[in-house]
Amino acid sequence: MSVMSLRLPDEIADTLATLSKATGRSKSFLAVDALREYLARESWQIEEIQKALKEADAGDFATPEEVKAIADKWAANAR
Repeated sequence: MSVMSLRLPDEIADTLATLSKATGRSKSFLAVDALREYLARESWQIEEIQKALKEADAGDFATPEEVKAIADKWAANAR
């Protein structure tokens, strides 16, 4: 396991301390948990963007009919 030191704005440090007391979890646990969730979300998003770029580079686009079908579906669900 690695050790990392960082500077937190006071409001984040205060919120972290409050959550730590309320949950009975250490500040370290909460910070690592939040960082883990953030990194997973960002990694997923970057991976999806890279896949979409490959599809676009290959010319794999939705047809006008597919776009219309999706737009119609959203319009129907919005009513």
